[in-house]
Amino acid sequence: MSFEGVHAPLVTPFKADGEIDHELLAQHAIDLAGRGLSGLGVGGTTGEYYALSFDERVRTFDTVAQAAGGKTYLTAGINATTTREVIRLGQAAKRAGLSALLVAAPYYAQPTQDELLQHMLAIDDALDMPVMLYNFPARTGTEISDRVLEELLARPNFIAMKESTGDIAHLHHLATHFRSKLVLSCGMDDQALEFFVWGARSWVAGAANFLPEVHVALLDACVKRGDFVSGRALMTQLLPVLELLERSGKFIQYVRYGCELAGKAVGNARAPLGVLTDDERRAFATLVQPLLRNGR
Repeated sequence: MSFEGVHAPLVTPFKADGEIDHELLAQHAIDLAGRGLSGLGVGGTTGEYYALSFDERVRTFDTVAQAAGGKTYLTAGINATTTREVIRLGQAAKRAGLSALLVAAPYYAQPTQDELLQHMLAIDDALDMPVMLYNFPARTGTEISDRVLEELLARPNFIAMKESTGDIAHLHHLATHFRSKLVLSCGMDDQALEFFVWGARSWVAGAANFLPEVHVALLDACVKRGDFVSGRALMTQLLPVLELLERSGKFIQYVRYGCELAGKAVGNARAPLGVLTDDERRAFATLVQPLLRNGR
């Protein structure tokens, strides 16, 4: 098991009173673990980690590890605003038995590149677990520069990077300069085909919460078989869904509604995020339901 393949960053199900539905989270993890995915993530952006307390985040690690541990590769998102809290979260994930870590730049703090490097090295020193870096400067306010990436890749635990800048030129740069050193992971879902053309072998995909099979089929066609004719056909079906997720400003709301369409009502996002309008729900259902009926 590794960072390669399709990994679903799990939604965090909420009850009507806003509390986490741990029973449903466990059921969701078990279900997805049996549907061809290479791994699951807990504590990522799709799971609204920023809206959970420290104790809530730790308990979600425990829930998913107990439900799906040993069934698939489990990655813990441990991002926070301080190095100390990131390490505390990582220690909890390690105790729970998760396989690996997803680590971004601390959001809002905007460390310098030297400070970011020291932050990452401190995490590695403290936790000694496989790491997928997460480059998403639009969310964190800080990029992971080439210099930092080079230094981190000199250590064995830094294996992969989820690239979410949305900049195709930066994808080209990573693919040509770091391909032999790095498992490059698609973190901008509507660009998945472009990532695979440029050698990415990993995809962390929010919509895999409700359409896992088509995500796996797309990666398998492109990465395992090199069949980009089939890949383009699959992406043509999936692209309208992914474009809404990535470009609408309502990524999490659409993923949650996608789960509902697939038969799992996972509740609403926590405020300040709201809900989809009736028109948005109808339009999204029109796109998603044919894929669900086709088993994709």
